[in-house]
Amino acid sequence: MHGIETSEPGVGDRNQDITMMIRKEQPSDVAAIDTLTERAFAPMAFSSGTEATIIKALRQTGRLALSLVAEEEGTVVGHVAFSSVTIGETMEEGWFGLGPISVEPIRQRVGIGRALVQTGLDALRQAGAKGVVLIGNPTIYSRYGFESDGRLTYGSLATRLVQRIVFTGAPPVGELHFADAFEQK
Repeated sequence: MHGIETSEPGVGDRNQDITMMIRKEQPSDVAAIDTLTERAFAPMAFSSGTEATIIKALRQTGRLALSLVAEEEGTVVGHVAFSSVTIGETMEEGWFGLGPISVEPIRQRVGIGRALVQTGLDALRQAGAKGVVLIGNPTIYSRYGFESDGRLTYGSLATRLVQRIVFTGAPPVGELHFADAFEQK
């Protein structure tokens, strides 16, 4: 996947253009991703505080299928992870989970997260993935084409939060299983 450039408003001065590049994670980005993830999730009531640890574990176990960063003026300001998942008993390949996704708190709500998600979805679609699943707010993720029909489950969680976008084939049915990294306490 090649990097893309977009123009986003600058911090503090909304009239200043800053070039944002979305690209694959490089080894030199790991510390910045960890710090960014911790800062982005710190104020979130739903956060377990383990998101940076989850990303590290995905990387270490080879389950981090796609890791993208958003960079502005040489600084990592956003990150999204996609990891392999299994659905039901079939262990069907080609499905990926979206998350965690992090954006620098002072750069949130200007399109960085949206650009990261869309770039990741496009890359996985082009690579032949069957689709992507996530646990999240339907209002936010429906704009990308995510939906729930109640046939994909995750424990006792409300099925409306268990969403998928299908690139090819039939929608998945059964219990969603993320990598073990997500089960860490």
